[in-house]
Amino acid sequence: MTVTPTPTPTAILTPELRTEHLAFRPYREQDEDVFVALLRDEEVCRWMGQERAPEPEIRMVFRSILTDVYPRRLFDVWGLWLEGAYAGHAEVKKTGNVEGHELVAALAPQYWGRGLGTEVVHGLLRHAADNLGLKEAYGMVGAENTASLAMCRRLGFRHLRDVVGDDGSVTKMLVINTTEPA
Repeated sequence: MTVTPTPTPTAILTPELRTEHLAFRPYREQDEDVFVALLRDEEVCRWMGQERAPEPEIRMVFRSILTDVYPRRLFDVWGLWLEGAYAGHAEVKKTGNVEGHELVAALAPQYWGRGLGTEVVHGLLRHAADNLGLKEAYGMVGAENTASLAMCRRLGFRHLRDVVGDDGSVTKMLVINTTEPA
């Protein structure tokens, strides 16, 4: 699979990417409502290991992507599009858990079980290796998210350690070498 970056405006470091089925596009103002809907979805929040945040907070997060993350070039963040429809969210950013970068992906429930999660992670890994020069990347997956954990194992992620939250929830910290084909 080839991930082809396409030029984007100079104010945004995050390049557009393309995989076989998905377009990774930096967010635009008109994407706010679909971003909010994704991050307000109870199932998405559950599998991302986060509480469902109030809508105004999610809107503030979205606006900060446009007004802070992109202009300051803090990290790469995209909306994922399948045949013109919003399918999810993806990021490559420094993680506070270890020295390194974390891959973050969330698909809307109607796109689960179609192999798109694997395609997203492949795209993020190629971007991390080819465009960012990263030799490894990390992932954080809830211990109960068996589907995502199985996908990560198939892709070659290795378990580093468990991270236990204040509420007792367990998240698996995983690592993968970006220089080896997944």
